[in-house]
Amino acid sequence: MTARFYAPAAERAGEVIDLPSDEAAHLTRVLRLKTGAAVRVFNGRGREFDGVVDAVSKKLVRVRIDGTCEVTAAEPRVSVILAQAVLKGDKMDEVIKDTVMMGATAIQPIVTTRTEVMLAALQRGRRRERWERIAVTAAKQCGRATVPGILEPRPFTDLIEALGHAALPAPALMLVEPSASDGAFSLGELAGSPPREVTLVIGPEGGWTPEELDLGSSTCRLVTLGTRTLRADATPVIALAALFAIWKEY
Repeated sequence: MTARFYAPAAERAGEVIDLPSDEAAHLTRVLRLKTGAAVRVFNGRGREFDGVVDAVSKKLVRVRIDGTCEVTAAEPRVSVILAQAVLKGDKMDEVIKDTVMMGATAIQPIVTTRTEVMLAALQRGRRRERWERIAVTAAKQCGRATVPGILEPRPFTDLIEALGHAALPAPALMLVEPSASDGAFSLGELAGSPPREVTLVIGPEGGWTPEELDLGSSTCRLVTLGTRTLRADATPVIALAALFAIWKEY
């Protein structure tokens, strides 16, 4: 199998581009490819190209782009923005990786009342940059030529305001726990033609507060995944899989 590399500078056949430093290190130190090796590069914006390693040195790797090629993994017909409450430890990393491989269009980290990590800590720890690297790796692994955007983390209240002003895609589906499902419906009850885009809102380990449920219901449809209580890191993967199955993406 021809090795694939993320090359955001790739635009058209005939160009000679430099790979990003981490991609260059993967090519030289891990795969140990040499000048003349056939590779594929994708620009993260939906295009993929055949190419040849043109030059290799300690500081850079240059690739000559020969022409476009077919993308292995087509993008879903329904664009899903995942608004995910930041989870503790490395669980958020796993959510990013899995949902990117499944086809999420973008991921909006949110901070809720019961989120154990605050916005300031996320900024100090440069977590967004880490998640962007994970998104690139996941796109490489699954064959996508599009790298989903990792949006700037924001409070849950800001998310609801953005939904109310149509700054994020509607409809918005807010996953709630079985014990807080008054007025909610099951994902299996979704009917009608698939939307072009949707925002999927999922809470933290401790769940939503009553105030957040009230606020969320003003702009979101409250939905459940049945009567089972699921782990917070499993919920986005199961919900995304269920939605794509309902919309016949699989």
